[in-house]
Amino acid sequence: MQDSPLLVVSDVDGTLLNSRERVSQRMRRAVSSMLRQGTVFTIATGRPPRWLMPVFEQLPVRPVCACANGAIIYDADRDQIVHAATLEPELIRTLIAQLSESVPGVGFAVERAGTSAFDRADELFSVSPGYDHAWDSTEHAVQSLAELAATPVVKLLVRDPNRTSAELFAAVRPFIDATQAKATYSYEGGLVEVSAAGISKRSALEWIAEQVGVDAAQTIAFGDMPNDTEMLTWAGHGVAMGNAEESLKEVADEVTLTNDEDGVAAVLERWF
Repeated sequence: MQDSPLLVVSDVDGTLLNSRERVSQRMRRAVSSMLRQGTVFTIATGRPPRWLMPVFEQLPVRPVCACANGAIIYDADRDQIVHAATLEPELIRTLIAQLSESVPGVGFAVERAGTSAFDRADELFSVSPGYDHAWDSTEHAVQSLAELAATPVVKLLVRDPNRTSAELFAAVRPFIDATQAKATYSYEGGLVEVSAAGISKRSALEWIAEQVGVDAAQTIAFGDMPNDTEMLTWAGHGVAMGNAEESLKEVADEVTLTNDEDGVAAVLERWF
């Protein structure tokens, strides 16, 4: 990409944030510079909106962004869920039944959209009994499998701490009908995320780009995990982090430094 990008999109964990979950001063300078020049900066993440407040506190902008792997479009400035793409109860029940029988030992959790980043977390995130959390959580509800599938959700999480996420994805994928749902992962330790068919960070970013009058060719995107694949291949210039999974590096236009080496800022400083 020779011309200055008009839209810059970054994944959060392993990309924008370093291993201490901080946005570096160098990165903040790059974002401030691009904003002064009129370039739009946003984020695309697997996180739900409620987990983004510590990130926004470190940035000079609260953008419209893609959350829950694109299933939620969230306007951070207005604290508004602009759009939510959901899995419907009948499909959730079917997936849970099939995976419980065919992939022994898995647990399930669901993420619901809500209306605000400040909705009660235990009304948005529910887990099955005995669910082994991938991260510490005290703000969740424990529900039966039937209760998990009782309402639409933006993500169904399939968890097995005894496998890597790549191994679990390989076991789960045969049971995911691409016309009904999409599976991916953004964490290495045994967690697969299932969203509605056609939903990815790319699908949300296409909507965001249209709203700001920018096309893919004018966009640069940064990521580190398989859930960033569609986003990087859609953008005019897709950049994989030095710490990215090899499958993402293979489809990227460029591989930068790691998130602890300010890989995102190192690329953006060419223009900003």
